[in-house]
Amino acid sequence: MGILDRFRRGPRTSAPARDGFRTGSTRVRASDAADVEHLQAWMEPRHGVEGFVEPRTSVSDVTLLLVAHDGEWTRRRVPSVKWAHAFCNDHRVPSYDAAVVGVPQRMREYNRRYREQQKRG
Repeated sequence: MGILDRFRRGPRTSAPARDGFRTGSTRVRASDAADVEHLQAWMEPRHGVEGFVEPRTSVSDVTLLLVAHDGEWTRRRVPSVKWAHAFCNDHRVPSYDAAVVGVPQRMREYNRRYREQQKRG
């Protein structure tokens, strides 16, 4: 294959298939209703929740990371970046692009406390 052959084939679509997308020999699961239900149920009993929208990577689809005031967190796949921001707006939760702002320090501290607690038994 010559170097120009890849341009002659026409444009490639970068949009994931409805049931997921392929990464080499692996198929990544797309978001579904269970993901949305989990996000909604997780937010209800917690306060100070913020949303961090993580972009699609070569090994995972777009995800929404929700972090509560104490650093407790959950992450689920979502249909798109636009959908994730709209979901947060609908639930009156501030949302940020994780690729720009990163994840909050309170989440890292929560993970550290959790690991220490697991070591103690």
